[in-house]
Amino acid sequence: MIKIITPSIKKGMAISLLILASHSAFSHSPQIVAHRAGTGDAPENTLYAIELAKKNNADAIWLTVQLSKDNQIVLYRPSNLDSLTDKKGNISDYTAQELRKINAAYQFNQKNNLQLPIQKTTISTLETVLKKYPDTEFYIDLKSPDASPDIQAKAIFDLLAKNNAFKNTRFYSTNNDFIQALYKHSNKINTFESRDETRSILANSAMSHQCEPPSQATEKKSIRWYGFELHRKVEVVERYTLGEARSPATLSWDKEAIDCFRKNGDAYIVLFGVNSPSDYQLAKEIGADAVMVDSTKAFNSPSLK
Repeated sequence: MIKIITPSIKKGMAISLLILASHSAFSHSPQIVAHRAGTGDAPENTLYAIELAKKNNADAIWLTVQLSKDNQIVLYRPSNLDSLTDKKGNISDYTAQELRKINAAYQFNQKNNLQLPIQKTTISTLETVLKKYPDTEFYIDLKSPDASPDIQAKAIFDLLAKNNAFKNTRFYSTNNDFIQALYKHSNKINTFESRDETRSILANSAMSHQCEPPSQATEKKSIRWYGFELHRKVEVVERYTLGEARSPATLSWDKEAIDCFRKNGDAYIVLFGVNSPSDYQLAKEIGADAVMVDSTKAFNSPSLK
């Protein structure tokens, strides 16, 4: 057992929890979500990666997007182009048409001594993806470092309306302003709950085994969606009369936390950073609905399920 001294938690901070999960023959198998379309297998957030993830039987595709100079939603994660390409600058410095000519697999090819087809590895628009894969489930992470939340929300709504893609898309962001702007713009846009709320519920469960589930008084939903790391390194802050102490720790999910999130209604829980068979089995045992993996190839095995 771990003796827990109840601390105050600053934003982004919590405490570690020992996982004691018993195997259940009745545990369902979590769905497989391809992180950045399978960043461990292919150049991330590219058409090439999406096609490979689908061949590897991914149940859903997680994409990271930003807003281009002409307010188009494009697939790219880092803040700088030189992280993955042979160009420099930010996504917002270029139009979508200019970005279509930039090879997002440049660094991947250099590292792996490959020359992947350029037509499938440039920086694509989300519209291109939605048109090409109308029946695929996409979870979309909003990463624009300099976008206006309202302008981005309008661009997303217009795109989904144009392509009839409200049902097969769901949006996530660590920037709560982006999620709130989507709420404000239209209740037709599917979203994950805020990361701050998710972390707070999980931390309270981990600290003192006290459940404070989300309230549904303000907005009734048939199901709430949550995404968070299976294991998250954090910093514990313990306050005393004469000061405070800080120590590193790891916040982890267990069955008690899963049950807490579902206490006031249905919840769909996606656990991030599941990249080993042992973590997959843990996610299965505690009842997670889905896991986000870097390599769909590594998890494309009936023996895991």
